[in-house]
Amino acid sequence: MGYDVHITRKIANGPEISLAEWTEYVKSDPEMRLDGFAQAANLKTDETIRYENAGVALWTAYSQKPNTPWFDYRRGKIVVKNLDPEILAKMWQIAQALSANVQGDEGEIYDQAGNVVG
Repeated sequence: MGYDVHITRKIANGPEISLAEWTEYVKSDPEMRLDGFAQAANLKTDETIRYENAGVALWTAYSQKPNTPWFDYRRGKIVVKNLDPEILAKMWQIAQALSANVQGDEGEIYDQAGNVVG
C-alpha cells in the first residue's frame, strides 16, 4: 500500500478525467511517456513485478534517477505514489492543464510548491 496523491476534479464536483484526456495530455507533454505498464525488480528475490494499465505514464524528466515516477490513470483520476516536492510540482502543472486539483488521500489540496493549502 502507501499514501496516494491524485490529480482529480473531485473537489470541484467536476467531470472525471477521461482516459482520452489523459492520453492527449501525455502526448502533448515532451516530459511524459505513455508506457501502459510499470515494472520494477525486486532485488532480494530477483523477480520482476509488472503492473499493466493503459493509462500508466512515466515522467522522463524527473531528476532523481533511477527512481521512476509513474502516473497511473485510474477511475477518472491520475494517481501517484512515493511523492516528493518535485513530483508534487509536476502533478500541479498537469492538474492545471486538465482543470483539476492535486489532492491527497485525506482530502488535502496541494499548491504548485507542494504545500498543503486546503
